[in-house]
Amino acid sequence: MNRPLMRIGILSPRPFPPAEADGIASYVYHLVRKLVEKGHDVTLITRGSLRLQQESASDHLRIFRVPILSTYPFHVHIHGIFISRLITMLEPELDIINAHSPYVPAVTTTLPLMTTIHTLERVDKAQYERVGLSSLAWKLSSKVFSSMELQLFDKSDMLTAVSSHVFHELKAVYGLERKGILLGNGVDEQTFVPLENTRRKKGDYVLYVGRIDYRKGLFDLIRCAKYVCEEKPNISFVLVGNGPLIGLILRKASRMGIGRNIVFAGYVNRDLLVRLYQNASVSVLPSHYEGLPTVMLEAMSCGIPVVATRIGGHVDAISDGSNGFLVRAESPEEMAKYILRLLDDKNLRERMGRAARETIEKTYTWNKVSERALDCYERLLQQRDS
Repeated sequence: MNRPLMRIGILSPRPFPPAEADGIASYVYHLVRKLVEKGHDVTLITRGSLRLQQESASDHLRIFRVPILSTYPFHVHIHGIFISRLITMLEPELDIINAHSPYVPAVTTTLPLMTTIHTLERVDKAQYERVGLSSLAWKLSSKVFSSMELQLFDKSDMLTAVSSHVFHELKAVYGLERKGILLGNGVDEQTFVPLENTRRKKGDYVLYVGRIDYRKGLFDLIRCAKYVCEEKPNISFVLVGNGPLIGLILRKASRMGIGRNIVFAGYVNRDLLVRLYQNASVSVLPSHYEGLPTVMLEAMSCGIPVVATRIGGHVDAISDGSNGFLVRAESPEEMAKYILRLLDDKNLRERMGRAARETIEKTYTWNKVSERALDCYERLLQQRDS
């Protein structure tokens, strides 16, 4: 498709390039890379330290690192003052701004503004309040960030999201009836590839990749592992990632008699992560809340069937019974049932794995995501000029 080249400002709440296990930063990184590959000029505006820094990463990419001060919970609001001043100065050099929420300020600009919502700040906070991890400071910050989030949505000319569930949450949480456009998430399908069948070693482990944190449903996963290990004592559950629950999970697994079946791999580099996906029998996502997680798409891209909770963006990518299985959240016994079914049926695993890979190639590559974003940019520019 021949498109007019655009000058795109990307506003990100995360450092660039992405740090370990940072979903929004990774999303922005891959989107920017694809936009630049397609010849568009990208100005990335992101968090810095105490003074404004500018660098030219390539002929088509420049980066502004804007000051952010330690004034929690008002640091993002103050950060936004610096950003709005910068954008005002850059407006003659840009065509459009694409902000990535949450935790970006409600910027002021005369340019068309598109906001891509990865998750809602209030929903994200609610997951921690649900397990008793809240305080007066926490509740104050939630009010401050929610107000800022609503201001950003109100100023936006177009709302987009990484999962369809975000639009349901906008109505449920904020009462917003605004229509949005689904961009989806993406994966590097040329890196996360299936192994040839002749090289596969299946049946050894079930794989979880993600943060070891409360909203990820890891206590459900340990109870699920107990059911699975009663049927298959030699199966392992490999958990990749870091987080505050590692000690608790290990102690719980030990008390349940499956301590030797739970393997914590911690943070792993990309090459090892790809091999872990490729050689897993099943990938599992027991989360209580998600957008559209990259780790699920990575597993699917490697041709691995996924058993995931029926929440958030999981339902966008998984067609239940076709390229994976969806189960009720907080239902470890049901999750175990489908994991065992896949472990027992090689043909089913391979069929679902092929279907999962086809889903990625059709919808969830970064090329597809960037094309959908460019469609939105063009639509906004046409509306401005009409």
